[in-house]
Amino acid sequence: MTADATRTPNDTTSATATPTTATPGDVAATTSAPVTATPDDAPGTATTGPVDDDTTGVAPARSGEFWAWTILGLLVVLGLAALTRYLEQNVPVFFEDTDLADFAGAIEYPVYAILLGLLGNVLVTLLGIRDRIAAAFRTEFFIKTGLVLLGASINLSVIASAAGPAIAQAILLISGVFLFTWWLAGRFGVDDKLRALLASAVAICGVSAAIAAAGAVRARREQLAYTASLVILFALPSIFILPWLADVLGLSDAVAGAWIGGNIDTTAAVTAAGALAGEEALQIASIVKVTQNALMGVVAVALTAYFTLRVERQPGASRPGRGELWRRFPKFVLGFVAASVIATWYLDGAGADGKEVIGVVNDLRVWFLILAFVSIGLEFRVASLREAGWRPIAVFASATVFNLVLALALASVLFRGFAG
Repeated sequence: MTADATRTPNDTTSATATPTTATPGDVAATTSAPVTATPDDAPGTATTGPVDDDTTGVAPARSGEFWAWTILGLLVVLGLAALTRYLEQNVPVFFEDTDLADFAGAIEYPVYAILLGLLGNVLVTLLGIRDRIAAAFRTEFFIKTGLVLLGASINLSVIASAAGPAIAQAILLISGVFLFTWWLAGRFGVDDKLRALLASAVAICGVSAAIAAAGAVRARREQLAYTASLVILFALPSIFILPWLADVLGLSDAVAGAWIGGNIDTTAAVTAAGALAGEEALQIASIVKVTQNALMGVVAVALTAYFTLRVERQPGASRPGRGELWRRFPKFVLGFVAASVIATWYLDGAGADGKEVIGVVNDLRVWFLILAFVSIGLEFRVASLREAGWRPIAVFASATVFNLVLALALASVLFRGFAG
């Protein structure tokens, strides 16, 4: 998002004088008045601006002062990202001979990135420069680029090796958990856009799915930051709790891996938990999670159509055509799919030598996601927590428990006696 109050075609505010009615979950009704910024926002940034910010038209001229502050903001983001990378790689080394070795080794880069982003947020706010450097917090660009690169790690031939049980579990689990979360959030009166983010995050793959859903439904950045915070909050303890429960319940490695892969909402956390459960559990968990990730684009398409045709369609308005669906569709999902296809084709031809190249792509992907999580922390506002209240937390927690139970049932049936 830029720091100017420029209206884009994707803005949810109307440029006409036609009155509209706000839903109970909305922060404010859409009106014909110009978009204005609140004191907490960057200068000229609309609080109702969408995440999927495809700006068209000629941008207004920028002053030298604007670019100077933006460069300073980029240095802040890059510096915090570099510190995140340092902590991710070195904290496990610092604690390797202590009782905290397992805990330190399991903490992922999103945790460091968001925490450092929040600390940076406090610092630049106290210095009075937060709004001036806010144009550098390019959360959408960073995370969409990272997700496109994530597609390179999804080898379609690997998924095919466990196609039966993995795909069956992914489809049944995503459908069940998404619909349950959507229903429960509706009962709690949660805003439709936040409902979509919460349901996608719990059902598919955490923050990655939330950003895809945010682009499809044009959610606000505060809603994305809120959802990302919940994902991290619930994923971290799951790294240790699920392997322990799998051992207590006496689950086989295959069932434990499928259960872990179907529950934990971030790929890195799945890897950490799977490693604690064992090598075979790690392999199954990774395949199950990758299969769920691959279905992210399907959910994005469905949400785009639903919000365009049902949620945001005005009474009496004509049915939106294909052009409107295409304009609303988050285009980076196509890049995600293309990267997966290209990587699969490349690895089939290059063999073992190709893994080094894919490793470079994966490392670049981590850098972009770190930049995204740092930006989420820098953009985060306490006001968004107060605005959302306790209901989304209750919905997310309930959906997580439902996910645990359903995933265990599916894994026990589909992966019983599985031999990889």
